[in-house]
Amino acid sequence: MYPNRNCVLAAAALWAAASTLVTGCGGGPSQTSAAVTPSAAGCPAVLARAKEAVERAERTDLSWNGPTTGSAAVPGKTIVYVAQTMTNPGVAGVAKGVREAAAAIGWQVRVIDGEGTPAGIQAALSQAVTLKPSGIVIGGFDPQLTAQQTARAEAAGIALIGWHAVGSPGPSTSPRLFTNITTKVEEVAGISADWVIARSGADAGVVVFTDDSIPFARNKSELIKRQLGTCPGVRLLTTENIPIPDASQRTPQQVSSLVSRFRDRWTHSIAINDLYFADAAPALRAAGRPGEGPPFNIGAGDGDPSAFQRIESRRFQAATVPEPLAQQGWQIIDEFNRAFAGRPASGYVAPVHVVTAENSGGATSWDPRGYREAYQKIWRGE
Repeated sequence: MYPNRNCVLAAAALWAAASTLVTGCGGGPSQTSAAVTPSAAGCPAVLARAKEAVERAERTDLSWNGPTTGSAAVPGKTIVYVAQTMTNPGVAGVAKGVREAAAAIGWQVRVIDGEGTPAGIQAALSQAVTLKPSGIVIGGFDPQLTAQQTARAEAAGIALIGWHAVGSPGPSTSPRLFTNITTKVEEVAGISADWVIARSGADAGVVVFTDDSIPFARNKSELIKRQLGTCPGVRLLTTENIPIPDASQRTPQQVSSLVSRFRDRWTHSIAINDLYFADAAPALRAAGRPGEGPPFNIGAGDGDPSAFQRIESRRFQAATVPEPLAQQGWQIIDEFNRAFAGRPASGYVAPVHVVTAENSGGATSWDPRGYREAYQKIWRGE
């Protein structure tokens, strides 16, 4: 859920402060599976299901499957978007969508940048509450870490909506959010593992890159490994636990070691964030590995522009599972409109999508079709 290094460094610090919420989240050494030899058992049923799931997720021609009914526009509202950091392409992409949608519905929006530090985010949220807006967006940070400011907003009757604020989509009671906008981590983890199963024909040696110090990331990597484990022909070679703040220093060295250790057995990789592949590229290049793979790498993350560029140029990343950032910005405005009209949250969760060089179309973000027209029709009361 953290699309660039500035974001993930701050996010790691935020999660560290919240580590008491989840037990057993250590920062131990890499874990290696004992099963590193190919299995003759295969998994024809799993392979068929994975191929079908990936084919569906790679489609770009799907029509809008989100809300088509709701509330006519409630006039005269103001929204403050509190950003974890605007240097984060994910946070900034959603902010752009919020601005665009607010203009379409006739509302005012102000963006306040938390600049990626706990103190900065707390100050930004305090400023937002002082402005007494109709609603505040918790843009990419854990509201548990701004409990005092969140409580002030709630006491003032300000509606709160999160983007990647908690681990699951939908309404939240602790912390109290009208809704939280994100894809489902189970689906993101599952489709990334399915991509490896399908791409390899159920015969792969996989390295998983994660950061066990971040509960969300650890959970995602465990879900990935669980899905890989449904196919005996897919061997988990090792789990590389590299803290995100240390990724630029540690990833190249670890990748060089992996190349020497596993050689041709290492065919695929899955990372909880695309950034690991930016750091892995120099080591893979130095080891003489081709940019188009193997290893064939997929990021189970937001899909930042640099990941799209690596995928398009076939340079050490083959796929990513991106968030539809602009669409999520429009959804945030629609969810606020529902809140102001006294209606429940829509419950909509964007389906997972897989981007490859074959379907990226030269884009640098995932922007599905149809949502702008659908939301504007709702707001017009049609």
